[in-house]
Amino acid sequence: MKKEKSLFQTEDAVSEVVDFSITLGVMLLAIAVIALAGYPMVQHMKETGHMENIRQSFSVLTPNVNKIVFGKAPSQSVELKMYGGTTYVTGSSYMNISMEHWNESSSFLETTSYERQLRMIENQYEDTSVAYENTGAWVKYPQGKALMISKPAFAYDNHSLVIPMATITGSKGTSGSGLIRVIADGGQLAVETYTNVSKVEITMSSEYYEAWEKYFDDSLEMTVTDVNTTTNTIHAEKNYNPNIDVFITVSPMSVTVE
Repeated sequence: MKKEKSLFQTEDAVSEVVDFSITLGVMLLAIAVIALAGYPMVQHMKETGHMENIRQSFSVLTPNVNKIVFGKAPSQSVELKMYGGTTYVTGSSYMNISMEHWNESSSFLETTSYERQLRMIENQYEDTSVAYENTGAWVKYPQGKALMISKPAFAYDNHSLVIPMATITGSKGTSGSGLIRVIADGGQLAVETYTNVSKVEITMSSEYYEAWEKYFDDSLEMTVTDVNTTTNTIHAEKNYNPNIDVFITVSPMSVTVE
């Protein structure tokens, strides 16, 4: 009588074990590929979402702080959400304004300069920075040029040019995740007035100089004559005919981040 083979000795059993092993290996390989390729993608999408939220928060921060700049509020307190980055008062940006204007008393063309240090409120998340600087909001991406989020509050028509100077003092900052508060207290607003101005030159030093360059060129129709990438400085100028009046609004603010 023919002896029957054991279950584990049959060819069918061996085939099923091999098939199961192959299927399990393919599944494990697929899971590994998804983990390796999918996790960075999910992480990137998460970081992109955080960055967009930070951009939007500075779009909200800017008009609120600008209420102080133009004397509409003595102080402002704005909440921002942190995602592991850092927000602080920093920088050494400045703006110099040089004007050629006709002095009717002396009947001479005179040149007057006005300069103030500005500084900024800046958030740094990963390799991207977003800032409020001189009434505008700006962003700078890694390996990319700085871009404008919200236009600064310059105003120009055929008869006058208004130039804001929002000067910020303070040095405090915070890092981590969760809600923080940016508190800005205004000082004494001053307005400098210059009449019969035939030429305006603006020198702007800023970490976001590339975005400022585009703004001066596109919005104020000024000619950018020099860009210094070493000092992050641009020089823009424009001749006006007929002459215009220039108003420089100087708005000091003390800012605390907590």
